[in-house]
Amino acid sequence: MCSTCGCSDEAATRVSLVDGPEPVHTHDHPHDHEHEHPHEHEHGTRTVLLEQDILAKNDLLAAANRHRLAEHAVTAINLMSSPGSGKTTLLERTVRDLAGRRETLVIEGDQETWLDAERIRATGSRVVQINTGAGCHLDAEMLDRGLLELAPPDGSLVFVENVGNLVCPALFDLGESARVVIISVTEGADKPAKYPYMFRTADLVLLNKIDLLPYVDFDVDLCLDLIRRLQPDVELLPISATRGDGLDAWHSWLAAR
Repeated sequence: MCSTCGCSDEAATRVSLVDGPEPVHTHDHPHDHEHEHPHEHEHGTRTVLLEQDILAKNDLLAAANRHRLAEHAVTAINLMSSPGSGKTTLLERTVRDLAGRRETLVIEGDQETWLDAERIRATGSRVVQINTGAGCHLDAEMLDRGLLELAPPDGSLVFVENVGNLVCPALFDLGESARVVIISVTEGADKPAKYPYMFRTADLVLLNKIDLLPYVDFDVDLCLDLIRRLQPDVELLPISATRGDGLDAWHSWLAAR
């Protein structure tokens, strides 16, 4: 198990260009692991140092990613949320809406399948699928490999759809330009309190599926108040990826990046 986030050390990551003929890479999950982890009451210092080492290596790769993206004026948006919040639906709608304005490409992160990547490809966008196996998040090395396959042109916009998870993706800097967290009204309004680090590191929070508010028990004021307590300056946008509410504001936010 990974000492930092608990993902399996048996995880294998596959990076595949969806419109290409075959998967292009197979490599081991890029964490340092120990098969038998000591109990914290015996070796607490060792565990902490191992976690710091993993994150330090990731941060170095993330810094390199960020520098390369900036050199080519490529904007990379890391989309994070729990499963089912509407990330892929929002991406489908956004890619179609931005067609002709700015070249938009997508890196899809999932444990298995190419299902979401196929949905994105149907929009006409180029997309790379990253399957993490038992891994629960993308990291900077995975983004580096995805960008090498995607080869985004100068000035383009790259969306990174992270693995659905409100814990581990927040811990790993990818070298992205901005972090966007999506929460939907079909989830609990107390999610920000339960998963504070995810919301504390967000540059933008999208409250999705607001078209369903008449049919669900969701306290919007409570949710927004909890987010503001964690991140007083974070931008908040209510949207409906299916009906289109708030998407003009979303597009304006992207353009400002």
